[in-house]
Amino acid sequence: MLDVLPGVILPGIRYERHMEIFENLQASSRLEAGELDAYSRAVRDVTDGLGPAVISIGTSSGRGGGSGVILGSHEGTATAVTNSHVVRGLQRAEGRGGTAGSLEVTLVNGTTVDAEVLGDDPASDLGVVRFETPSEGGVTVAPLGEAQNLVVGQLVVAIGSPLGFQRTVTAGVVSALGRSIRSQGEGGRRGRLIENVIQTDAAINPGNSGGPLSDASGKVVGINTAIIGGAQGIGFAVPVSAAFRRVVFALVTEGRVRRAFLGVGVVTRAAQDGSGVAGAQVESVARNSPAERAGVRLGDLIVGFGDDPIRSTDDLLNRLDGPAIGRDVTLRIVRGGKELALTTRPREQPEE
Repeated sequence: MLDVLPGVILPGIRYERHMEIFENLQASSRLEAGELDAYSRAVRDVTDGLGPAVISIGTSSGRGGGSGVILGSHEGTATAVTNSHVVRGLQRAEGRGGTAGSLEVTLVNGTTVDAEVLGDDPASDLGVVRFETPSEGGVTVAPLGEAQNLVVGQLVVAIGSPLGFQRTVTAGVVSALGRSIRSQGEGGRRGRLIENVIQTDAAINPGNSGGPLSDASGKVVGINTAIIGGAQGIGFAVPVSAAFRRVVFALVTEGRVRRAFLGVGVVTRAAQDGSGVAGAQVESVARNSPAERAGVRLGDLIVGFGDDPIRSTDDLLNRLDGPAIGRDVTLRIVRGGKELALTTRPREQPEE
């Protein structure tokens, strides 16, 4: 008598005609779990180790916004990094106008607690939140890596809560390094360039923002930040670097990132007429600004800031960081075909 699968009834059909498929079905039901291949083991190990450090960020009204990763824990509180656009978007949605306030984070075990925004920096698209840790179990702190050590083709894993699906894992490779994307400026203005971002084909969707991008060892090498609408397999992450560490430290200790203010509106002017001269051309000068006091005029072409050449607007913006505040610096400009050297002292950039 033919041995068939329990519960399988095929009235009016000769079992002999279907013996081959029955045997295959029965054989598959007796298979034992095999060993994972090296790629799957790497992804699983990252998920097991890093997954508990990933949080979902939302509001008390149930509105979800993005993800984050815990980078510190001390005396009953935990500190996590996410995206600036995640916390600002949630705050605007709750009617807080983008000012600091409380959100909610959901941990890997499903526990939801209130979170305070310590600070955020739209120019780097990084934000920091802090929350009280549960009395039982504590939290897992993710180890940081270094994006400078990445190579194109290297395995990376993204973890987050895309579209509200918590602890979703995707894997891919580093598609490119050294890319630049523009951050989201306030009030519709163009934001600064975020330099040296990581491009990856690991699937990143709305809600992944703020979650970690990890290497195969489970170290965080980037914070997922953006996708290109309409494209597939093109995502970006803010790299873990010296600049990343400076921004996060400033947000934790001061709640903001200090940047220098020169007081000029500029546009990039490419080299023309074979002159080989490119720079940031001045289109406006704010009254009583450091630039006005230094003698900068409309139409001047800024070609140098200290010892650094200036070839574009972004070159100039990237020099206006915290250390430039309150220090005399030589501004090299071209006016009427002649290069001049002006001394200016940038002040701290106002909040608005």
